[in-house]
Amino acid sequence: MARTPPTKPRKNALQARSRATVDALVEATARILVREGFEKASTNRIAEIAGVSVGSLYQYFPSKEALVAAVIDRHNEEIMGLVRTALTEVADLPIDKAARKLVRVAIEAHRIDPKLHRVLAEQIPRTGQLKDVEAFNREVQTLVRTYLESRRKEMRKIDLAVATFVCVSSIEAVAHNTVLNGPEMLSEKMVRTLVDETTRMVVGYLR
Repeated sequence: MARTPPTKPRKNALQARSRATVDALVEATARILVREGFEKASTNRIAEIAGVSVGSLYQYFPSKEALVAAVIDRHNEEIMGLVRTALTEVADLPIDKAARKLVRVAIEAHRIDPKLHRVLAEQIPRTGQLKDVEAFNREVQTLVRTYLESRRKEMRKIDLAVATFVCVSSIEAVAHNTVLNGPEMLSEKMVRTLVDETTRMVVGYLR
């Protein structure tokens, strides 16, 4: 049985110079994944593009899988930053306006480097990052449920856990598949249509 490559960094970068090296390696990995694919993303190639030695790479990352995992972490954190901000901003909005805002932000978050997003979606199982993705999903569901609890009077009688799951899953599916289905789905006109239709679906379900 083939040994699973390690995906955790060897050490954390604490000094400014070390952080710069790690940043260069992660950015180089992302560029190679988009341009050349996972199979071409060797540690030698990543080090070359990053402008550092292979020895320096191995000081921080034990494998290319660990570097891909770092790219996934960084990409997910960027998306989650937008989602957390949006959920804070909609706290006092009625359901129809809140839903529209959350749908728009979800699609915009997934439009952050869509080519990279498509590649990473394929690599998440390979790098063992499913647990991290699930943790993000749980955080989103907790935040959405808190919002829905504050809007009980605007909603029909429905189990909040079920409502939260359906809303989050529906919005995530639309946003994720918008990116996976290619650039024609990412035009501003199409995004406006998707926001309108997904908002109508979510609000209609809750009310």
